[in-house]
This record gives sequence, C-alpha cells and structure tokens, in this order.
Amino acid sequence: MEYSHCRLLLVCSVLALCLCNQGARGDELTSDFYDYKCPGVYTVVQQHVFSAMRDELRMGASLLRLHFHDCFVNGCDGSILLDGDKGEKFARPNQNSVRGYEVIDAIKVDLERMCPGVVSCADVVALAAGYGVLFSGGPYYDVLLGRRDGLVANQSGAEKVLPSPFEPISSIVQKFADVGLDTTDVVVLSGAHTIGRARCVLFSNRLTSTTSSADPTLDSTMAANLQSLCAGGDGNQTTALDISSADAFDKHYYQNLLTKKGLLSSDQGLFSGDEDVVASTTKALVQKYSEYGEQFFSDFGASMVKMGSIRPLTGSEGEIRCNCRVAN
Repeated sequence: MEYSHCRLLLVCSVLALCLCNQGARGDELTSDFYDYKCPGVYTVVQQHVFSAMRDELRMGASLLRLHFHDCFVNGCDGSILLDGDKGEKFARPNQNSVRGYEVIDAIKVDLERMCPGVVSCADVVALAAGYGVLFSGGPYYDVLLGRRDGLVANQSGAEKVLPSPFEPISSIVQKFADVGLDTTDVVVLSGAHTIGRARCVLFSNRLTSTTSSADPTLDSTMAANLQSLCAGGDGNQTTALDISSADAFDKHYYQNLLTKKGLLSSDQGLFSGDEDVVASTTKALVQKYSEYGEQFFSDFGASMVKMGSIRPLTGSEGEIRCNCRVAN
C-alpha cells in the first residue's frame, strides 16, 4: 500500500504539466471548456479521486467502468447516475457491479459550492474516469468537456446495449460499432480490465461443474484456484481481472491472454476465440499490445476520447443537474 500511495503522489506531481498541454477538439466538446467558467474543476475532481483511491485503489477501475456504462446507453449524459426504480443503475449489467456513485456525489457538492450550475455530472464522470486511469499508473489523455446532463434514464436500453462477458466477440464488436467504435476500440478498451475486479457469477461458466468441464481456453491452475474461490458462494465473491498486477494499469492484461489467463470469456476470446474477427483482427492486436505497452497507452487514450464523445448533449440540450441523482 505504501508503494501504491507513493505512485499516486508521483502522478499528482506531474499532473499540472500535463494540464498545460490541453487543447484537443472533438465535435462540440473541448478540453478547455471550463478554463474560464470554472477553472478549479480539475483540482476538485483530482483531489476527490486521489482521496478515494488512497482508501481503495480499486475505485480507479470503478470510476472508469462508470463512465463506460454511462456512455453506451443514451450517450455520455450522466443518465446512469439517476435514481429511481427505472434507473440504469438498476439494470442487470449494473447491479452489484457499477460503483463510485458516492465519489461523484462528493465531487458535485464541492463544485456546486464553487461554480453553481456550471459543471455537468456527465463531465464529472468523464474527468473522474480519466484521473482513475492516471492514478492507477495509466496514460494521461485530454478529457474533452462540455457535455450536459440527460433528463431521463434508460434501463431497458442498458439491458440491451451493454456488452456482456458471455457474448461472442462478434456480438461485442457489433455493439461497439452501434455507438461508433471499431474493432480496435474493442481490444483497446477491453484493456481497462488490467485494473478492477469481477464477481464469480461473471466467470463461473468457465469452471468445472456437475454438467461441464473447465473451459479449455482457461489455464488449468487458474481454473482450480477460481473454482476454490467460488465454490459454495452466492456468486458475489470477487477476484482481480488481471492476476499479474491487479491495481496497476499496464500491458499485463494482454500478456495474460497469451497464456490463457484472461478471467472473463469475453477477454480470453479476443485471443483464443474461433471467430473470424479474432483471426483477422483481435488476436494480432492482443499480441501487439502484449509487447508494446506504450502503444497500448497511446491507443487507450485515443479510444477513451472517442468513447467519451458518444452522442453528448451540448448547447441547450439537457441540463446541468444540481444533484447528479435527480433531474432538476
């Protein structure tokens, strides 16, 4: 833990230099959107994410997942944050899975004190995800800003459009294509599983049971260890998505796939699947990123910017929520 804390401090020490280089553009979103409206936004978000990760390093992965699950449903509009029985946070893919809501709430409270009605919840989620990656040892990338908040959640949409770890790679590729992302983005953004954890219910289908043997694309020793972890439980026990370096954002995720040590079938399928898209595209990309970590970092930042630009509400669309959990 002491090493991890030092790593966070080192990242913070260079952050100011990175911020000086902002200037990318994407549609109506810009990296300098709040420079005059609320210049303290970066410091507020950074401090809260740093504090949350100091208490629990896994929170970096949770905030990244929150952003991903927000953007795939209705676009990046903060709709995943809305409470209510029909909220996206209560869709099956998000239940007992997506976390970090309290961190977003705390950030928003401070921002409303500093700049009332200026910074959207959708932008807070995007910035928090960026710092979560950075403080985990991952790349810095320009987070484009200027999103406004959606007025309604879309629980049924979340049930349908979020990629599932049980789906074939071709199906996941199609879901990415539906929101403007390509096959390279699938492989690159799957690399986010270099940090974070997953519940047994999401990979127990790959383990030995009374009706099936262990998945042949799963390392036998790893399978036995996972079987021991999950046996007799309710499916909510968790283990690291990246068994080599659970809390460090690095290329180990891809190296694991080369040795059948991907946790989810949707991870290992990128390298070991027997689908055409694996043979033609994803397998080679896994091999490339397993060797060239700098390329993975560069491509990850680019894919995050693309994902963060999925159908944003801008201009007079939507609103700026005062409370991220409810529409104004």
